[in-house]
Amino acid sequence: MKTQYFDEIHRILRQVEATQAEPMDLLAQKMADAIRAHKNIYAFGCSHAGILAEELFYRTGGLAVVNPILAPGLTLTVRPVTMTSQIERIEGYGRTIVIENGVAEGDVLIVHSVSGRNPVPVEVAIAAREKGAFVAALTNIAYSESVSSRAACGKRLFEVCDAVIDNCGEIGDAVCAIEGMPEKVAASSTVVGAAILNSIVADTVERLVKSGTVPPVFMSANVEGGDEHNAVMLEEYKDNIKYM
Repeated sequence: MKTQYFDEIHRILRQVEATQAEPMDLLAQKMADAIRAHKNIYAFGCSHAGILAEELFYRTGGLAVVNPILAPGLTLTVRPVTMTSQIERIEGYGRTIVIENGVAEGDVLIVHSVSGRNPVPVEVAIAAREKGAFVAALTNIAYSESVSSRAACGKRLFEVCDAVIDNCGEIGDAVCAIEGMPEKVAASSTVVGAAILNSIVADTVERLVKSGTVPPVFMSANVEGGDEHNAVMLEEYKDNIKYM
């Protein structure tokens, strides 16, 4: 069964590589532009989708200026964790999240939602665009098209963003079929989403280097010189780092 999972992940990644270059390139360019202009970069998702917001910040080889939006009630630390499924359906909360996190004109916001149907991620995207931010969705278009929106506006995430990156996964996210079991198992969105976003980080850094900008990239704190390098990054970009 582990072979089947690896096969499926490889297939999905190849599909992403073959079909998603344009929106991925656009997001990398917008992130590079924002960094050069000392604007802010944010990442947001609800429940498991929020894992990718955590993937992008304060880590070796990552951009120091990516700020996760870890809204109360929407992380996997909530107990009971089933509350997250209800809170991401609360109308109005997404707009509050954008306002309270100070998303503004010229900023970049990545919103990850696999189904793209619930009110909070949809509202976050809409409210951020109203503020003048560039909003990119990471979602599963086939999955999202197979369900109705739960948001009052009637829109799904892919319908309200400036750029849409399809994770090319299965409807329902799980990818492995086991004989004798009706449901598939083993989700792909976290693995594939992390690959997509880390490749965009690498592309962003390359664009910065080519333009003559020193990229705000963290070194491992466990290699010689890492602490000193990271201290410089944190000081230089302190106005764009919201998580300290």
